[in-house]
Amino acid sequence: MSDRWERALELMPGGVNSPVRAFQGVGGRPPFVSSARGPYLRTVEGEELVDFIASWGAIILGHAHPDVVAAVVDAAARGTSYGVPTLGEVEYAEQIAGMLPHVEMLRMVNSGTEATMSAARLARGATGREVILKFEGCYHGHGDAFLVKAGSGAATLGEPDSPGVPGGTAATTRIARFNDLDSAAAALAPGDVAAVVVEPVAGNMGVVPPEPGFLEGLRSLTDRHGTLLIFDEVMTGFRVGPGGAAGRYGVTPDLTTLGKVVAGGTPAAVYGGRRDLVSRMAPTGPIYQAGTLAGNPLAVAAGIATLRRIERDPGLYDRLEAMGAETEERLGAALRRHGIDGTVQRVGSMFTVFFGPKVVRSWDDAVTVDRDRFARFFHAALRRGVLLPPSPFEALFLTDAHGDVLDGALGALESAIGDAA
Repeated sequence: MSDRWERALELMPGGVNSPVRAFQGVGGRPPFVSSARGPYLRTVEGEELVDFIASWGAIILGHAHPDVVAAVVDAAARGTSYGVPTLGEVEYAEQIAGMLPHVEMLRMVNSGTEATMSAARLARGATGREVILKFEGCYHGHGDAFLVKAGSGAATLGEPDSPGVPGGTAATTRIARFNDLDSAAAALAPGDVAAVVVEPVAGNMGVVPPEPGFLEGLRSLTDRHGTLLIFDEVMTGFRVGPGGAAGRYGVTPDLTTLGKVVAGGTPAAVYGGRRDLVSRMAPTGPIYQAGTLAGNPLAVAAGIATLRRIERDPGLYDRLEAMGAETEERLGAALRRHGIDGTVQRVGSMFTVFFGPKVVRSWDDAVTVDRDRFARFFHAALRRGVLLPPSPFEALFLTDAHGDVLDGALGALESAIGDAA
């Protein structure tokens, strides 16, 4: 293990290709995974771990689902990339549009970051405005315009949250407080906002549901100010229900970004929405965006196989909802039993155990979590063969494959909560 980790540290910043994988939020070194199947990851040492990371929400059917594997293997045998149109791309677009009627036209890209960057460019190009309004604690990828932190005011202009982000770029991003319509209204008041981008269910400060009326209020505010509403459903799309968060809450955005589940665990994403907006992208319109690997046949095959499997299984989301409800009840009871302040927040099959705050409505609440207690919880779970996201600010994810192992895994997490006490 030590040798592998030293080799990784020598060649990659922090030994990883995405920062949270480095375990800096909890301490220790991450395991190296050799394979995965169903609800399990297998390490190079041969240890099986019940996986609640699920590729950060991308896996909903279970790892290495036979339908997805067969589709990708078949596609790979016919070639991995062409750079010209394929029928699969058309079928994939038809599949998404058929399941999400508000996505009338779409374009594939290669990551959630690329999808949100492109949606923001489209909004700016369509409205002729430059400012994007986002919510503190919501993550929309590592594009320059989204790597900002909030000031104390409701409509404070962002400051760069990372070296390398130009101050001028950050100044076109305005910040509001999640679940706070008054702060959003103040930020929109100048009339210069091209789009409001929001995770309809926040998942990157832990799971924070929208309060009743919040999403409806954003729809009303954006309509009033001539501003577009973008739902970043990279995490929630086909995760919290067959219609994503838009379907679950009955609020229709102008543009939507999708990733993770929609790509069946492959590196692909989508942005789309109203036809009159998306048709402004090149080559039919003047707003430019392109990608050599966009619509890659392997990703298309995985996405089609995943979505068709979801569509053929009307009981899938009922099973996920039932597993989520059991998880919320048992872990919440464990917190109370051990006298630990905290809460379990959940929407569908995504949830977070917060140590410290009684309720989390926004980043102001999330930032008060007990990070040390979470680290103890994390490692106590890992010792019992359960792998969690190594950060107190991430969502945990259930898959359809967790059904047979859920009772034992929850028992391990209940004991881990006791250790954290």
